[in-house]
Amino acid sequence: MIISIASSQGGLEKKGSQKAPAKIIEQLKNFYLSEQGRKPAIDISEVGVVSGNIEETNDKIYEKIKNATTPLIIGGDHSITFSAFKAFATNFKNPGLLIFDAHPDCVNNFHPPSHEDFVKVLIEDGNLKPENIVIFGLRNWHDKEYRFLKENRIKFFTMQQIFNNIEQVCDTVMEFSRVFDGLYFSIDIDVVDPAFAPGTGYAEPGGLTSREMIYLIHRIKMLNNLKAVDIVEVDPEKDVNGITSKLAAKIICELL
Repeated sequence: MIISIASSQGGLEKKGSQKAPAKIIEQLKNFYLSEQGRKPAIDISEVGVVSGNIEETNDKIYEKIKNATTPLIIGGDHSITFSAFKAFATNFKNPGLLIFDAHPDCVNNFHPPSHEDFVKVLIEDGNLKPENIVIFGLRNWHDKEYRFLKENRIKFFTMQQIFNNIEQVCDTVMEFSRVFDGLYFSIDIDVVDPAFAPGTGYAEPGGLTSREMIYLIHRIKMLNNLKAVDIVEVDPEKDVNGITSKLAAKIICELL
């Protein structure tokens, strides 16, 4: 099931991502078959976002995801992953979180967390073991984020490491990820280079190509324990010719 969460309430100064679900779903209708010849089943549900109230919105996200089966979530800013993963984790004994992102998202411990904090808050609130997370695609971070990752022994891969051998790094990520009884996969579109995905809040040069992203999606999809996915941080207001929304729709098509 596709679940739309049209919220940018955790996006600080970034306010365009609430428009992403509608744009991505519109683009999704232009994909007739995946590259593997499958017709995507488009069954869409929505979380009722409470305008101006992130706490109530987070409660609604939690209740929706807690009762969802293998949801594919379209955000919205990355703070939606906080409540979505919390709900997801209640259904598994040993849940894991795989994040594709240019940033570690562990700046502060704000409650409710913003898109810059949700990883740190999940860990410090006890909703996620630090050893149960891997972050892929990092290339810009605050020094206190780097310290947090190191102090908590959080597994991560920078774009420099990935560029040197994307297949080997993907092998490592998959070996790490398959040990969990439930894996949640969160995709921040800024993991992709802004040449291929300009429509996002913080465009960071030196990211994945769109083809590399599709390669990784095809492989990670093969994990039997993959039970939830979200794609976040698309900002149609900053997009060029809709190519970021199209890429997000392409990713969803290949996942369905």
